[in-house]
Amino acid sequence: MALDGGGGGGGGPVGFANSFTGPAEALEIIGDHAYGFTGVISGNTSPKTGFDFVSGNYYFVGTFQYNAPTDDDNPSLSNSGTANIRFNGTSVALLKAGDDDANKTAQSVTMDIIIPPYTEVTVILDSNDTQADRYFSASFTGRIYRTQ
Repeated sequence: MALDGGGGGGGGPVGFANSFTGPAEALEIIGDHAYGFTGVISGNTSPKTGFDFVSGNYYFVGTFQYNAPTDDDNPSLSNSGTANIRFNGTSVALLKAGDDDANKTAQSVTMDIIIPPYTEVTVILDSNDTQADRYFSASFTGRIYRTQ
């Protein structure tokens, strides 16, 4: 008999069934761990939704990482960009990364984050310029703790 691997955003019978299936707008749950990757998204001045999910009967403790719009063929070319993290429609963090010589902004930024149970999480990614072949990405990685 197969074991139930799952719940929420992931799982399946037996451990090997939980292989990576690609980028998504939600968290994937594997045991007590969670992750989410946007994949690369074309960076332009039209805001893009990187994540849009509701957490479950757990709270998430982990790291959020935002990577600025960068040319995949020439990493020296990049734009400035932002990641706006919203809980239940309210902005809780605004991260900036990218090409900003005046302020020496990093190309990638991280922050520790806790997501409460049953919280709507939306991450909006935006860029200061539209350039062909420049992509941004974001990720959540961490651990979940089930609520009683």
